[in-house]
Amino acid sequence: MPTNILMPALSPTMEEGMIAKWLVKEGDFVSSGDLLAEIETDKAVMEFESADEGVIGKLIVAEGSVGVKVNEPIAVLLEEGESISESASPIQRESNGTRKNGSPEASQGQRIAPAPQQTTVQALESSDRVERIFASPLARRIAAENGLDLALAKGSGPRGRIVKVDVLNAISKLKSAESSLPEKHGASEEMLSVRNIFAGREFEEVKLDGMRKTIAARLTESKQTVPHFYLRREFRMDALINIRAEANEHLAASGQKISINDFLIKAAALALQRVPDANAVWAGDRILRIGPSDVAVAVAVDGGLFTPIVRDAHAKKISEISTEMKDLAARARTRSLAPNEYTGGSFALSNLGMYGVENFDAIINPPHGSILAVGTTLQKPVFNAEGSIERATVISATLSVDHRTIDGALGAKFLDAIKNFVESPIALLI
Repeated sequence: MPTNILMPALSPTMEEGMIAKWLVKEGDFVSSGDLLAEIETDKAVMEFESADEGVIGKLIVAEGSVGVKVNEPIAVLLEEGESISESASPIQRESNGTRKNGSPEASQGQRIAPAPQQTTVQALESSDRVERIFASPLARRIAAENGLDLALAKGSGPRGRIVKVDVLNAISKLKSAESSLPEKHGASEEMLSVRNIFAGREFEEVKLDGMRKTIAARLTESKQTVPHFYLRREFRMDALINIRAEANEHLAASGQKISINDFLIKAAALALQRVPDANAVWAGDRILRIGPSDVAVAVAVDGGLFTPIVRDAHAKKISEISTEMKDLAARARTRSLAPNEYTGGSFALSNLGMYGVENFDAIINPPHGSILAVGTTLQKPVFNAEGSIERATVISATLSVDHRTIDGALGAKFLDAIKNFVESPIALLI
């Protein structure tokens, strides 16, 4: 019986994608693990592998098709000797992503449900699961009929194979999680209302790409559902700047250069170890306390931002953090990061100092429990230990905290630990 190949969820936040390039053509025989297509998600262009073997009977979605929903059929896989009948002909799309004939039904009467909305629970469980998925044909059919991404099911069959009961359990869990989500309002109504306000004025409509849609959805949800509070401190930077200059002198021959941000990543990572209760995330009906310090760092890219993660930052030298961060930032700008490189972490760092911003409040990106917003370095008069006024280099730091996970006193203790490491930077090098 012909099997629909569905648009996969290749990242935890993916709701739709674009077929950037087909790597097979109709009539090709494919085995499990063979590459089928390059798919552009909300974050990157990724390769999509076949989970089964068979013959490509039909490519439903053309290259360049945009807005293809997760779990929507994109191709048909046949067993050897099978053919596609006209009555079972699947939907086709124009290259601009619109369906021909406007029919929402797939071949063989299969019901394609909308992709379930991403939740924190889903993100925690699926962040690193982009490998090949093995499942029984019955499990695949039930998952497709209910719009379930098989990456969210945990296999209990032989060698981790996903079977019927695993899919049913995952569907039940998702329905329970989705029942607690706030209702979404129609975007088209809002768009028409705003456009009417500016009727008669010159304006340009900029279509949203996948990244901007994801940023808008996730941060709106964060601001509406995560109870933020803010803690502010000034850090004296003189000692850190001096040590950085000395370190860069020693590294000059190698061409490597350590940034202030690299020191801040290390300081935050060690502070998470010193105040372990702050190294935590909200998980719906409980708090998860994380062992290692996985620090997410905001990186500006064209059209949005990424938060690649320096994992085990507390255990790495600052020079190692610097090298890793440069690689992550470079690949973020070319949208070539793997999902596990920007998903996870309990804490994030956002530094706008290079843009001359003195201070700002950052929005928490779930599931993170907190984010530190850092401004530019400034020269200010301060009182020294002897009570005399002297000139000092300072930065303004604002810690945005999820009050469900971290209370005020704990957040203050965590921010104080970061300040102590920044102002006594020799501890960062030991």
